[in-house]
Amino acid sequence: MRTIFFDVDTQIDFLYPAGALYVPGAEQIVRNVGRLNHFAASNGFPLISDTDAHSENDPEFHDWPAHCVAGTVGQAKPQATLLDQRVVVSSKAGLDVWPAGAHQMLLEKQSLDVFSNPRLPGLLESIGAERFVVYGVVTEICVRCAAWGLIRTGKRVELVMDAIRHLNEPDARAMMAEFETAGGVLVTTGSILV
Repeated sequence: MRTIFFDVDTQIDFLYPAGALYVPGAEQIVRNVGRLNHFAASNGFPLISDTDAHSENDPEFHDWPAHCVAGTVGQAKPQATLLDQRVVVSSKAGLDVWPAGAHQMLLEKQSLDVFSNPRLPGLLESIGAERFVVYGVVTEICVRCAAWGLIRTGKRVELVMDAIRHLNEPDARAMMAEFETAGGVLVTTGSILV
């Protein structure tokens, strides 16, 4: 079964207390995110790591504090989540197929939904995935957008429960219940790394 690992918004501004839009407790998932990312590479699974890449006056900052401004420390991913063979794909111009030799694609976006990057549908089609393994932050916001977009492909979508973090627990629980009802599968890091 062709699998794609999907690492959502695991960036410094979200993951650590000094970050501009810190998700409480998110630093606790960094180890599992790193383990999942490296497992993907060692088993030949493509890894899409979507990343916010905002401009200094991004429209999203009307609703959220400024965060993940392109080129800042806060926009970067922790070293533990990065693979050596990686490529950055802008939402404005870039690849529509998976590049030869790349293990990790840093897919930039400027809105909550990774599917706002027009490159994503073509990339998914070029890979021909039958299964998606999803994790990251924030469960009820950006992870939700990624998960629902992937569910709409009609393929198997798994959400790694010990590699996600939320801002609002009731909303996160509701999202997970809806996800399961839609055919999504809740898993753990341990069940993936077998």
